[in-house]
Amino acid sequence: MNRMDNDVVISVENVTMAFNLNKEKVDNLKEYVIKLLRRQLEFKKFYALQDINFQVRRGQHLGILGLNGAGKSTLLKTIVGVYKPTEGTVKKKGVIAPLLELGAGFDPNYTGKENIFLYGAILGYNREYLERKYDEIVAFSELGKFIDVPLKNYSSGMKARLGFSIATAVEPDILILDEVLSVGDGAFRKKSGDKMKQILAGGVTGILVSHSVDQVREMCNKLLWLDHGKQIYFGGDTEMVCNAYEEFLITKKLPENPQDIKQLSENYIRRKKEEQRKRQMSEAQKLQSVLESGSSDAAVEAALAILRKNKPELLK
Repeated sequence: MNRMDNDVVISVENVTMAFNLNKEKVDNLKEYVIKLLRRQLEFKKFYALQDINFQVRRGQHLGILGLNGAGKSTLLKTIVGVYKPTEGTVKKKGVIAPLLELGAGFDPNYTGKENIFLYGAILGYNREYLERKYDEIVAFSELGKFIDVPLKNYSSGMKARLGFSIATAVEPDILILDEVLSVGDGAFRKKSGDKMKQILAGGVTGILVSHSVDQVREMCNKLLWLDHGKQIYFGGDTEMVCNAYEEFLITKKLPENPQDIKQLSENYIRRKKEEQRKRQMSEAQKLQSVLESGSSDAAVEAALAILRKNKPELLK
């Protein structure tokens, strides 16, 4: 592969990732070795990724769309080096902070405080750095006195909050997020989303996997669409492709070319306009019913409710 441009921080070229799956169940190691020596083991090739190509430039924010099983997490693990691609090459420049499986390195018998230093070390932070960031991590996690309680007594949400707080106490060149903005309750999800926006606004290059299309619309300026390991789209027309993807979620019609993507997007816009028209008609009918009932106060309140929902600027 040619040397990367100075602005390119991630280059994925012709990447294919294949796994060997056993055709039959092997219950124990002894049976596995015997079958292996007798050449009785049969494998089926499963392609998690097939011929993926894209580049991410410094400061860009790439959103990856796709259903479960599309290959999104496999691609991220290939980029960060957890997997070595079966074919093709992955090149990257700079410090990468991967937020893939929050809390995967936690020890349940250690306290939250002890796990900050354990998990932080796994992520590559030294003790001195973690000591400087300790109060910030605890404050952001909102764990308070529970920081001195063993992790085995934490709820899954508390573990995720601690993992997110440790992982984001970082100053990376590239930030990779795999569904981590859905951790915790609603308030913490908003807080974690704001934290990510703050980090990305500082010029950090980002890759985001999320099932929230609205999140991708808001945070990303490049899109990669995967389906069953194949690349459907890569480019910068985020609004059109997000519309097309939302229409695909409804119709399950997969685009085969750019014209199909454009058509799906237009269909989605028409669908949303029709839904809005039906809502407005329903509200108008409710208002008419109130007016016919002769209750002026109820009519005024109903009219105000419709304006608040559809034309709030008129009430300012």
